[in-house]
Amino acid sequence: MKNALIIGATSGIGKELAKLLVVGNYNVVITGRREKLLQEIKETNPEKYIVKVHDVTNLDSCETLFLELKKELKTIDLIVYSSGVGDPNYKLEWEKELPTLQTNIIAATKIYGLAYNFFRKQGYGHLVGISSIASIRGNRHVPAYFASKAFQANYLESLWLKGKRSKAKIVVTDIQPGFVDTSMAIGKTFWMSTTEKATKQIYSAIKMKKKKAHITKRWRLVALLLKVIPSSLLYKFL
Repeated sequence: MKNALIIGATSGIGKELAKLLVVGNYNVVITGRREKLLQEIKETNPEKYIVKVHDVTNLDSCETLFLELKKELKTIDLIVYSSGVGDPNYKLEWEKELPTLQTNIIAATKIYGLAYNFFRKQGYGHLVGISSIASIRGNRHVPAYFASKAFQANYLESLWLKGKRSKAKIVVTDIQPGFVDTSMAIGKTFWMSTTEKATKQIYSAIKMKKKKAHITKRWRLVALLLKVIPSSLLYKFL
């Protein structure tokens, strides 16, 4: 029996991934701020879920969470950071940028560091971050979100490089979804995947221990295009 921790499991990708991990014979610790939603997930399989009400932007509580789990579970095989926020900010209002920076950069860095060091001391482990296809280029409407996902993608690659040189067996995976039909999505758009389909591909990438995975798979084409399109054309679309 393996143990997994999902940071941000009250809805969307985190919630659906928790379900797949339970089917895959994991005990799953699910975290989030909304206790009622976490308890609803736990009720579907009480013996397999452990609920931890947790706000990632409270950095002290992040350390407390890991200390508690070390005592309760002893070992953790898989840690997934699935928390993320980002709203359009046409006027560059600081009040709209700050929550994105706090969750997608500060809190993410805190969790990634805690997870990596936990695995280093344990001797093994798999860290998964949900960044985004948005990590590849900028966007005039949602600048903080796109920039924060670029930060995450680079930070995860840095940890992947670090893990490769570590004596511990540490795997790091960067998941880069395109449009997925979650609460963060703003209306319908092209190539929008259902949460269920996207999560199945994420779970497959985790099992294969990939370094990076575009979700769904056809978003690899968009990723390749975004990397080569000149800025003189990019501004007309993004």
